[in-house]
Amino acid sequence: MENKIEFISPDDLLKNPAFSQVAITKGNGSTIYVGGQNAITKDLQIIGKGDIKLQTEHALQNVETALRAAGATLDHLFKLTIYIVQGQDVRKGFEGAQGFLKKLKHPPVISGIIVAGLANPDYLVEIEAVAFK
Repeated sequence: MENKIEFISPDDLLKNPAFSQVAITKGNGSTIYVGGQNAITKDLQIIGKGDIKLQTEHALQNVETALRAAGATLDHLFKLTIYIVQGQDVRKGFEGAQGFLKKLKHPPVISGIIVAGLANPDYLVEIEAVAFK
């Protein structure tokens, strides 16, 4: 059986071009879990201190890098969990995600969670991903 990800947005649920409501993986592939990515470089430099838009852009670049390291592409991505520090403008974070989301053939399943803080007080957003290859 060929590996496949099926995306569904049932008629009885909100339909939004930015995300799908359901993702179903089929086949004998591998599920790839990418741990929470922040706006940090391999040299411990925080990108975009105080700017959720820039931090979101960089965290998503880190997600893409992690997927490549696992032999996956954005076509294999089906789930994002986004942790946003309380008080941040979620719309600015969404602006930072636009370039990344435009690269996707199918909008992933996305959960956005407001949190009191993250591992470093300069982190404004953290993003986990799940892919199936």
